[in-house]
Amino acid sequence: MSGSEMNDSDVIVVGGGVIGLTTAVTLAERGGGRRRVRVWARDAPADTVSAVAGALWWPYRIEPEDLVGAWSLASLRVYERLAARPGETGVRFVPGVHADMALSGLGPWAGQVAGLRELGPGAPELPPGCGSGLAARLPLIDMPVHLEWLRGRLAAAGGQVQTRELASLDEAAAAAGTVVNCTGLGARRLVPDERIRPVRGQLTVVENPGIDEWFTAVDTAAGATYFFPQPGGLVLGGTAEEDDWRTSPDPATAEAIVARCARIRPEIAHARVLAHRVGLRPVRSGGVRLEAVRRPDGGLLVHNYGHGGAGVTVAWGCAEAAAELASAALP
Repeated sequence: MSGSEMNDSDVIVVGGGVIGLTTAVTLAERGGGRRRVRVWARDAPADTVSAVAGALWWPYRIEPEDLVGAWSLASLRVYERLAARPGETGVRFVPGVHADMALSGLGPWAGQVAGLRELGPGAPELPPGCGSGLAARLPLIDMPVHLEWLRGRLAAAGGQVQTRELASLDEAAAAAGTVVNCTGLGARRLVPDERIRPVRGQLTVVENPGIDEWFTAVDTAAGATYFFPQPGGLVLGGTAEEDDWRTSPDPATAEAIVARCARIRPEIAHARVLAHRVGLRPVRSGGVRLEAVRRPDGGLLVHNYGHGGAGVTVAWGCAEAAAELASAALP
């Protein structure tokens, strides 16, 4: 089939982050080689906001609550399988602690997370001065490896990633019967949807001084304090700055991040800094937009964007839901 030909089975997924690639993989594998699935992305997967993420599985800054649990659990089941090949998929299960968090503050989904347990005052897993928390083994994902693995799995299913920046979703609609919009923050311009906005997250990566468990604590004044042991170093965070479009790291913020993390693990204070990262989380008021719209030309536009800081957490659940919506139009 040449690049200029199109039939009703053609699908274009716009957006090459974890949501777009996972959705494309799901569509291509469901098609069994009978449909052509292409990802049109402005940036290479390694240059997307997904590649910047600390990438701990946990529903964070995402709505609607009544759907997030099912999406998250569906993704968790996939990661349980992928963790058998961590070097290939980038998925590992790592123990850690969510400080100052209780089961009563979570949804029903928490009851289906194996090993999730409450920690009371004085628990050895908690840092000094912390009165409660949750302990669990959760998926921690090395995003550069995982994104490359997704790209390879898409290729194995007959799909491909093409670099292309769109002025309008109409360009994709002219080339495929079904278009799936996974553009994240780009949906603000392409849809357009002013309900989606950036929440800036800044991270610092340091040489790991021997820490093999993750830790998180929410601090509304400072953002959050967390560290994730990744193969490329210990990822420290972080911030959650709403409507902030800055993509350059702020030195003062970086110093504050290291200082906060060092209060939990003092050895972090002396760790050599390897890198600074900034990502703009695509947060949407009203929650994720996951719906199908019939186009004037008879084709289908499926929206799958607005996943905030939990794209990795819900990627597979949302991909399945988007594929179900797309199946209404696909042969």
